[in-house]
Amino acid sequence: MKQTWRWFGPDDPVTLAHVRQAGATGIVSALHHLNDGRVWPDDEIAKRKAQIEGAGLSWPVVESIIVHEDIKTRTGRYRELIDNYKQSIRAVARAGIETVCYNFMAITDWTRTDLDYVMPHGGTALRFDVVEFCAYDVFILRRPGAEADHPAERVTRAEAWLKQASESDLARLERNLIEWVPAREFVYDRQSLNRMLDVYNELSVEGFRANLFEFLREIIPVAEEAGVRMAIHPDDPPFPLFGLPRVVCSAADARALLAVADSPSHGLTLCTGSYGANPANDLVAMAREFGPRIHFAHLRNVKKEGDGSFHEAEHLEGDTDMVRVVQALLAEEARRKGEGRADWQIPMRPDHGHVIVDDIGKKVNPGYSGIGRLKGLAELRGVMRTIETLGY
Repeated sequence: MKQTWRWFGPDDPVTLAHVRQAGATGIVSALHHLNDGRVWPDDEIAKRKAQIEGAGLSWPVVESIIVHEDIKTRTGRYRELIDNYKQSIRAVARAGIETVCYNFMAITDWTRTDLDYVMPHGGTALRFDVVEFCAYDVFILRRPGAEADHPAERVTRAEAWLKQASESDLARLERNLIEWVPAREFVYDRQSLNRMLDVYNELSVEGFRANLFEFLREIIPVAEEAGVRMAIHPDDPPFPLFGLPRVVCSAADARALLAVADSPSHGLTLCTGSYGANPANDLVAMAREFGPRIHFAHLRNVKKEGDGSFHEAEHLEGDTDMVRVVQALLAEEARRKGEGRADWQIPMRPDHGHVIVDDIGKKVNPGYSGIGRLKGLAELRGVMRTIETLGY
């Protein structure tokens, strides 16, 4: 697999020199400062590409060209914004970028209640606590109808947690849930979040899924013509938040969306952490079933807790058998190579590493610590080499 690293641009505390030292050969990046639905200009893409290639690296994957909320709800300026999206696909294709990872999560991006959950080894990880989320949704945000969306036992536990929570606990929870959003130039407060929730009030899961499928019917032909592979990222976490519809959570969801267009430009980002937080998903089986349509992989692991909560585990620990997932992806690569395809490699990156050792005390993007991801990349590289050497 092509070993890549997410880089947030010149302000990222992990430099391109660090990435090269880690052993990655490719960069996953985006024009985050322009990620508001506008067309990505050729000169800005060329500038970012020159920075990456000047460090001796390639830029094979864009993550992400943002899908504007108007597109997801098919309201407001959605026609103009879909046209902008098509132009941005063509622009990255002109720059020689082959893959675009994107998501269709309503309002939120990946969401956690705790960005600094202390692990037994002393480092910190990301965690989603269903009780704390319930406390915020029902008792702090006071979203209409929220209580009915949570089991009664969870609401009781949430009320008890709220009574003993400190001011810093509450500030941390609100900051993590709505004020901090990764790789975006804007944040929400309670008022603006509630306004956005109102937009989604009349949109059912099936209605939202239909909007996704309409979007795909428009962009996939453009991507195919431009020679770009679109790779949709699953919802994270893979269950509803704030009463919002979720439509990319399971193997069944993946089958339904892939059926929209039988095109080599229409595929998946296999995020083993996002899909892995859903107990119904068998990641090894999914890697085998969807192999021909997997265009990108996020290799990370989670540990599910008994009440539905989960936290980021070490890359080779947690609930997903990462060795067998990698084995399935390498088998898919071998199949593609046997067909004589030049594009046989699947780009992959480690994700959501623990903050450990030299990262502690540094300013890092939550979930994207340098040393934690370096450790994950080294472990995954070792797995790949072992499988290839032994011929599994």
